[in-house]
Amino acid sequence: MKRRRFLGKLAAAGSVTALGVSSARAGAPGSEVATGIPATEQARQLASGHWTARSVAEVHLRRIEALNRRGPSLRAILLPNPDAPALADALDQERKSRGPRGPLHGVPIVVKDNIDTADRMPTTAGSLALAGTFAPRDAFLLHRLRDAGALLIAKANLSEWANIRSPRSSSGWSAVGGQTRNPYALDRSPSGSSSGSAVAVAAGFCAAAIGTETDGSIVSPASACSLVGLKPTVGLISRSGIIPISRTQDTAGPMTRTVADAALLLGVLAGTDPGDPETTESDAHRHADYTRFLDRDALRGARLGVIRGYFGAHPEVDALMERQLSRLRDLGAILVDPVTIPTLHRFGDAEFEVLLYELKDGLSRYLATRGDRVSVHSLADIIAFNKRHADRELRYFGQEAFLLAESRGPLTDSTYLDARSRCRQWARVEGLEAALSAHRLDALVAPTGGLPWLVDPINGDSVSGGCSPLAAVAGTPHLTVPAGYVRGLPVGLSFMGPAWSEPALLGFGHAFELATRERREPRFLATAQQEEA
Repeated sequence: MKRRRFLGKLAAAGSVTALGVSSARAGAPGSEVATGIPATEQARQLASGHWTARSVAEVHLRRIEALNRRGPSLRAILLPNPDAPALADALDQERKSRGPRGPLHGVPIVVKDNIDTADRMPTTAGSLALAGTFAPRDAFLLHRLRDAGALLIAKANLSEWANIRSPRSSSGWSAVGGQTRNPYALDRSPSGSSSGSAVAVAAGFCAAAIGTETDGSIVSPASACSLVGLKPTVGLISRSGIIPISRTQDTAGPMTRTVADAALLLGVLAGTDPGDPETTESDAHRHADYTRFLDRDALRGARLGVIRGYFGAHPEVDALMERQLSRLRDLGAILVDPVTIPTLHRFGDAEFEVLLYELKDGLSRYLATRGDRVSVHSLADIIAFNKRHADRELRYFGQEAFLLAESRGPLTDSTYLDARSRCRQWARVEGLEAALSAHRLDALVAPTGGLPWLVDPINGDSVSGGCSPLAAVAGTPHLTVPAGYVRGLPVGLSFMGPAWSEPALLGFGHAFELATRERREPRFLATAQQEEA
């Protein structure tokens, strides 16, 4: 389908321009509320009184209505919040009577549907086993978002069970929500598992979103959808109330249009939670305001190590990376190139073993918090449910990883303890930390991944490249920022640092972002080749 004809169909489906931005008159006289605006700017407009939370909610809900199931049928949203208009009214009244609750007062946020919300939106992980069931309480990070005044406008689709069910899965697919589409090329994968969160931000359904990552599930979809994605140090943000995979690698994090937005969100999300022992050190390391580290000269004198072991996914991606490495030098960075990490590809099997053990243990612990509200209470129950509903749950791919996890024993098994020890040693001690120390580096850089692949529910994902395992297994922070496009498909540049180095990484990403301004809005093209046709 030609682009003009396709956009004509979009326009017929709702208030959509060729740039994919809808708007409506609201707020102060002469003001115009628009989607596709960074969270920091939306917060400013709301604080100034030019916009109201109600008008912002209405415009974003209309855009979801126009593009999520209609038009390009992005399927990024599982359910808009039915209480969003009423919550927005309450936030507007609160601002008038008592002032703003916090830095996100009235800003529309989407959260991934593996994060508990104690409201009229189910928490399902995309699985029919949890469809229509409700969490008894908000996740800890939801409390922090609500305390900051955020307006939870919807819950996002995801790769079912955060993409741990099968190695043949199609990222962005869940039995509850169907296949999420990449807004830059609708036949391409948005990557997983925070696929819906990424697409929701890129398509203008919200100002920012919260994703979760075990290994790549924030940074990969952020890269594939031309966004900023921050996977923080494990333990900086609470995991309480998040459907788990791994107690040693899971974390939530912001997915945004700009680095400034990610910094704003991180200040709200970070903090010690008595219910998550991993966050014991969070308050000692967190900053209430990460935006103060956003310096346009942050790269001047910074020592960055180039991990060539993560190049080679695609020659045009490599060529783009070479240009961006030159930009980093122009901005004053000192590049150590290459940095060799002998253990870079050594820990994959050990990581998978750890995930299998921790998945079985963690799911049972989590499901116990849902009580009689759910009919499944263990991984074995979920496996049995999927078999009974194979026509819908197993129609495209199986549950091979679930079966392997169910065969594992308790977390006291020597096999598990051995694998966990090897992961930390090879990824963190002999890997990331050794490289940073040996070369006196401030951070490591690499292409976040290859190009978004074609959606293929029969064969599953055909991922090419990806630098997420190092920081994921090490439990250290990883920031991706838009680095440009190859044939219209987004590419991200990654900055990785030692534990608790979020301030430095955000500074580097901000300086790069301001100098390059690579991000472009999606146009919902049917295919990446469409412009050449």
